[in-house]
Amino acid sequence: MATLLTLHLRPALQRSCRGNLSHLRSSVARAMSVKVGDELPSVDLFEETPANNVNTRDLCAGRKVLIFAVPGAFTPGCSKTHLPGYVKQADDIKAKGIQEIACVAVNDPFVMSAWGERHNTGDKVRMLADTNGEFTKALGLDQDLAVLGGLRSKRYSLIVEDGKVTQLNVEPDGKGLTCSLAENTLAKL
Repeated sequence: MATLLTLHLRPALQRSCRGNLSHLRSSVARAMSVKVGDELPSVDLFEETPANNVNTRDLCAGRKVLIFAVPGAFTPGCSKTHLPGYVKQADDIKAKGIQEIACVAVNDPFVMSAWGERHNTGDKVRMLADTNGEFTKALGLDQDLAVLGGLRSKRYSLIVEDGKVTQLNVEPDGKGLTCSLAENTLAKL
């Protein structure tokens, strides 16, 4: 009887274990944060509308790009300090060889566009929406902030040269604004 039961349950148990191992591998991969020297993952972000996708690998191919991320558009620290700092320092940052500055948040493209308009980002900072957090998760820089709607990005800035991460500044406590601020990123260029 035990043998018959084992024969019937074995396929289900194997499928179950494979699923659990797959989930475990996925969770471990997500927990590992991007580091200097890594290739930037290829993910579609969105600018202004869901029809206007911007692939991260294409954005950075053969170029030096600064990407900074915020937990959410229109949040106090991001609106008072983080985004305005990059708009104000954009010319100085670009004078150091950065060809593009992009702000990323787990929001929809309409919200990101409206937030950019509110802060007069113009051609200084591109406002890119990581609508489902795929880019943020691929970098391992996601965090669960239920009070802000669930999955959000940690605050960070990174420099990408021809698809490779050459500088990474992640806020250590997830709340403050220090190493990822425009002036601090500029000082390291």
